[in-house]
Amino acid sequence: MINVGLLGCGNIGRIIAKGQDNFKITAVYDTADAKVNAFGEEFGAKPYTDISLFLKESCEVIVEAASAAAVKAHAKAVLEAGKDIIIMSVGALADEEFRSDLIETARKNSGKIHIPSGAVLGLDNIKVGQIAHVDKILLKTTKSPASLKREIPDKTQLFCGKAGECVKEFPKNTNVAESLSLAAGKDIDVELWADPAEDRNMHEIFFEGEFGEVYVRIRNVPSPDNPATSYLAALSILSLLRNLDNPLVIGA
Repeated sequence: MINVGLLGCGNIGRIIAKGQDNFKITAVYDTADAKVNAFGEEFGAKPYTDISLFLKESCEVIVEAASAAAVKAHAKAVLEAGKDIIIMSVGALADEEFRSDLIETARKNSGKIHIPSGAVLGLDNIKVGQIAHVDKILLKTTKSPASLKREIPDKTQLFCGKAGECVKEFPKNTNVAESLSLAAGKDIDVELWADPAEDRNMHEIFFEGEFGEVYVRIRNVPSPDNPATSYLAALSILSLLRNLDNPLVIGA
């Protein structure tokens, strides 16, 4: 049984808590007093609003299910406390200085920073971009205006450029772009579209190089109570947790 600490107790945190199997959420941290207490009572986890006390809990891994701001505020302290961290808000790592410092902190403390597959498939094979010649790697993301919190009557391209810049302009909607960039080892090309006719979060990946050509399209069901997040993203964290202690490692 793996003891897990949960950083954030919103919609994603609840999905993870409901999926406990070979892991147990022993502690949960959030800044909202009533919310974290209610979550703790429902799922049998110790609730904390003090991050220093939360990090003293005896859990092996902390799951960040809050925000990029929470990653920047607390991820380093998690690693310094001798715990591994699973980061959902991957856009925080678009900050190169912060990312480098976090990786060095993990190295010094023999810790691991886990990046789940999130709302896409095939991050393991995208990693060949680190060692093979790549001609093209493009992410085309299409979402409904509602998930982007915008009123847009027609299909509109909101962004075309590099992932790093897209993350800065749309920090709550482009974790996939940063995940792909980290996997490929380079700042990938991104297009972000809003389409009133699209009721799901769609990601299309175009990947070409000396290895061949890859095209993947994923149309995700939005996560319950949060249309900006794909349900698949929450399930990918759940899958990662359930396999942490599995001696058979697939797709790493």
